[in-house]
Amino acid sequence: MTAPRNSAVGEQESADSTEASKPHKSVKGSKGARPESRLALVRRARRINRELAEVYPYAHPELDFENSFQLLVATVLSAQTTDLRVNQTTPALFAAYPTPEDMAAAEPEALEQLIRPTGFFRAKAKSLLGLSAALRDRFGGEVPGRLEDLVTLPGVGRKTANVVLGNAFGVPGLTVDTHFGRLVRRWKWTTQEDPEKVEAEIAALFPKSEWTMLSHRIIFHGRRVCHARKPACGACPIAPLCPAYGEGETDPDKAKKLLKYEMGGQPGQRLRPPSDYPGRPAAPLGAAG
Repeated sequence: MTAPRNSAVGEQESADSTEASKPHKSVKGSKGARPESRLALVRRARRINRELAEVYPYAHPELDFENSFQLLVATVLSAQTTDLRVNQTTPALFAAYPTPEDMAAAEPEALEQLIRPTGFFRAKAKSLLGLSAALRDRFGGEVPGRLEDLVTLPGVGRKTANVVLGNAFGVPGLTVDTHFGRLVRRWKWTTQEDPEKVEAEIAALFPKSEWTMLSHRIIFHGRRVCHARKPACGACPIAPLCPAYGEGETDPDKAKKLLKYEMGGQPGQRLRPPSDYPGRPAAPLGAAG
């Protein structure tokens, strides 16, 4: 699923212009620097989004799924592990339990064994059994398409709900994971740490139609280039726009070695990536290499 890449980018700018005099935190952060106006922040954020759209036209959710139930389960499993490990685990899981009704009837120990590679398997199995039973009993065996319903399911919070809504139902949403939060703070789009406050502040900078693809682009960039401990500043395609440039490796040759996945010539995280993905698919669990 894709959203119009630059659709409605200017639709709020006339409204934002009325706030141009409102001070925002200085981009430079240096003593005596002029605070960034609200309008300048909006324009800078949207320019970064446009640049990311050029760099990652193939950005997508990095969990393998065929329907909304599979995406919901995979997203719950992705907590505290990699999407790669989830993608290597779910083929056997969905072969055994293809529907909410099937999973709700699973023996807990059998379910735990199937999802053990993702870690925290007992807690995750409890969530999967609970959400599957809730889907069966309260939603007719279907994943609901409303955030207020999704967050009532065991193990499902706003982040998981937004992933499912944006990628299975076409309902725009922001996925505030650790990569998203780290990058928007580095770019000084927000200073908030609480995910819900981050979501609210970033949502106000962009048209709603951009939210889902913006999330994919930011998460792609965080996983490939703008790492937590050592960002690859010298190989970053948006370095000229980044107020945090220099926090990581600036030597181009050294920075290039820090790139991951398709940008570093490595396999991606999906076993079955979209057709426009330029990298190699991941290997199944236990496969050599």
